Amino acid sequence: MARKLYRTAVVGATGAVGNMMIRVIEERRFPVADLTLLASARSVGKELSYNGTAIGVRELREDSFAGLDLALFSAGAGVSRRFAPLAAAAGCVVVDNSSAFRMDPAVPLVVPEVNRDALRDHAGIIANPNCSTIQMVVALKPIYDAAGIKRIVVTTFQAVSGTGKRAVEELRRQCAAVAAGAEPESSVYPHPIAFNCLPHIGPFLDNGYTEEEMKMVNETRKMFGDPEIRVCATTVRVPVYYGHSESVVVETCRPLSVAAARELLEAAAGVLVVDNPAENLYPLALNAAGNDETYVGRLRGDPSVANGLALWVVADNIRKGAATNAVQIAECLIRDGLLRVPAKN
Repeated sequence: MARKLYRTAVVGATGAVGNMMIRVIEERRFPVADLTLLASARSVGKELSYNGTAIGVRELREDSFAGLDLALFSAGAGVSRRFAPLAAAAGCVVVDNSSAFRMDPAVPLVVPEVNRDALRDHAGIIANPNCSTIQMVVALKPIYDAAGIKRIVVTTFQAVSGTGKRAVEELRRQCAAVAAGAEPESSVYPHPIAFNCLPHIGPFLDNGYTEEEMKMVNETRKMFGDPEIRVCATTVRVPVYYGHSESVVVETCRPLSVAAARELLEAAAGVLVVDNPAENLYPLALNAAGNDETYVGRLRGDPSVANGLALWVVADNIRKGAATNAVQIAECLIRDGLLRVPAKN
């Protein structure tokens, strides 16, 4: 029996995540009937490769979604707020990579390894979580299920690709400038990122935390369905091109040994345990880049608190942190018979 194919669009196709969505669709052999690439008017005329064929980019318009089954959005929150509801109204299911709908109580926020069942409640739009949250909850899900979690303290070390192509180029230019003995010029970030760390991702809020930090707090609670989890996040931009790293310390509700936690993680979907410090083996951004697994290592007890565990979590922020997670959501929608916009009462 022939496999059903789906008319699919990528919105924001010319951006870093949009490009990766096309690549992941191709790699995973997602069942595409035809692929529509959408972006702003200034990108019209560009061609992108899909399965060896050049596809022209079309302008994103209000009528772009007629006849489509699925749209993967990665064009910013403003674009999503305007066009995602129009797509859903046209019968096209949206998986949105922006922050526009993540905390909307009517929109599922999903990482398939964590809360796939939430997809059953979708009304045409599903939100893809923040990249730094995705890898953390993938690593913590087996621990949460086994022992509960009271508290999380996380510090992230986030690659510049999370900001976009301009940030990647800025890091390259600044590294070259420093190597040549020149002063690095900054336009993407408020300070040089080459050979530096910036504890500043997103705007600062009135509570002293950044928007990125509060995303990790609120998204974690929503996906675990547990508003009582206490989360303290510090997010840091570092001079790495691809791959976010995180120091995560958790206090569990019930005792869980390091050995038991390691066994759970080794059996967890989407997790790759790399944890042999004696051989200098632990997760590295260089190794995670280009892969879809969430790498976990440096597992150890936290002597400062009862029921404490510490771990080091690394993943490719453009793949699992964005494009791959979105495609995995779409695959789950198909497998569960949910790739349709529910009729309104």
